[in-house]
Amino acid sequence: MAAWICAVCHTAPATVLDHCHEHGYARAPLCQSCNTQERPDHLYPNDIRVTDRYTRLFTTHAHHWLHHWHRCPGCRTRTTLPLPHLAAWTAHTACRPLRPTHRDTHSSRGRKPCGTLRVSWTGSHQAPHTCLLSVTVDFCPSGEHRLLARVPYRQAAEQFRIWLAETAPTVAAAAGPDRLDDLPTQFRPVIADTSKEDQGLF
Repeated sequence: MAAWICAVCHTAPATVLDHCHEHGYARAPLCQSCNTQERPDHLYPNDIRVTDRYTRLFTTHAHHWLHHWHRCPGCRTRTTLPLPHLAAWTAHTACRPLRPTHRDTHSSRGRKPCGTLRVSWTGSHQAPHTCLLSVTVDFCPSGEHRLLARVPYRQAAEQFRIWLAETAPTVAAAAGPDRLDDLPTQFRPVIADTSKEDQGLF
C-alpha cells in the first residue's frame, strides 16, 4: 500500500484500506487524514454527534466524498450511505431548516446556530430499514430545543436520493436498483476494526 496515493485527496500516500462495514466491500486506499475525516465524530453504538466536519463532507467537498462512499456496490445500488453517515446527513442537511438560532452578542452577524446537533437511531444497522432517526440539539444555552425531528429510515433515504441527484448528478447516475446482480443478501463486515470498539460500524 506504500506506493498508493489516497483516493480522496490525491496528494498523500495511502495508509489504510477504507471499507464499508455495512455492506462488506472495500472502497479504496486512503491517507490517515482522509480516513479520520470520514469517520463520524463521537460515534456511539446508536448515536453520533454531528460537528463541523460534516460541512466539508456534505458541502464543500461533497462530490469527492459521495463518489468515494459509492465505490461500495451496496451503497451505490441502494443509492444510500452507511447508516451513521445517512444519520449525520439527515441531521446536518435535511434537518438544517429546523435547527434554531440564538442571538450572538459576540458576532456582527447577529445569530448563531443553537448548540450541537446529535442524531440517534433505534433498531440495528444490520436492518437499517427498520430504524427511526431522532435529531436533537445538545448544549443549548437556554436548555431548549431538545428534539428537532424523528425521521424514519426510508424517508431519510428518499430525501438523500433527491439531494444526491441535485448535488452530485454523476454519482447519482451511476446508482440505482437496476444493479442488484451479485450483491450479498445479508450485510457482512469484511475487515474488523479493532482499533476502537465504538467504531465497529466502519
